[in-house]
Amino acid sequence: MKVNTNVQMGGIATVTLMRTEKRTQKRSNAGSPCNIGHLRRNTALIWSDKTMKKILFICHGNICRSPMAEMIFKHMIRERKMEKQFHVASAATSTEEIGNPVYPPARSELARHGIFVERRGARQITRKEYQEWDLIIAMDHYNIRNLYRMLEGDPEGKVHLLMDYTTRPGDVSDPWYSDRFDIAFRDIWDGCEGLLKSLL
Repeated sequence: MKVNTNVQMGGIATVTLMRTEKRTQKRSNAGSPCNIGHLRRNTALIWSDKTMKKILFICHGNICRSPMAEMIFKHMIRERKMEKQFHVASAATSTEEIGNPVYPPARSELARHGIFVERRGARQITRKEYQEWDLIIAMDHYNIRNLYRMLEGDPEGKVHLLMDYTTRPGDVSDPWYSDRFDIAFRDIWDGCEGLLKSLL
C-alpha cells in the first residue's frame, strides 16, 4: 500500500476531542550536543554485528510525535515485510502524559493515511534503557537536551534527531502548538523514510 505524502497545507479536519489546556510556554530549542555531520554514512556501522535493529523514538509527552514516528516506521517495515529485522517503540522525556493514549488528532492523521495505530499508553524513558536500544531518535533539540540530562550523556552516539535523516535538518514540527498534524506527519514520514534508507 502506498501512503499519500502530499499533505494538503490547509487546515486539518475538526476533531471531536481536543485537549482543553495547552502548555502555555513554548519550549525553546537548545543546540544539539551531538555531532551528526556524517549521520547517514556512520549509522550503518552500528548494525554490523546485529540481527535485529532496536529503535526508540522520543518526544516530550509520547502522545503525538513519537508515537506517530513509531507507527509510521512500523508501517514502513511492515510494507517491506521486514518486521523481524526491527524492534520499534517510543517514549517520553517527561511524566506529563504517562498512561495516556495517542492524542486523538494524531491518531486521526495516521488513520487518514491508512496507518494502523496500536493501543498503547505513554511512558517515560529510563536511564537503564540506554543499553537496550541501538538508536534513540528525538523529534527536536529540546528532547535531545533532556535525553542528555536523563541518560547522563550519550557515550555510544545513539541519540540523533529524526530530521537529520532528511534534506532539511532541524526539528519535527510540533502540532501541540500549531494543530498542524498534517505538517508533523510530513516531517515524520520523511524522517522515517530517510532513517530506514540509512539502515538498509
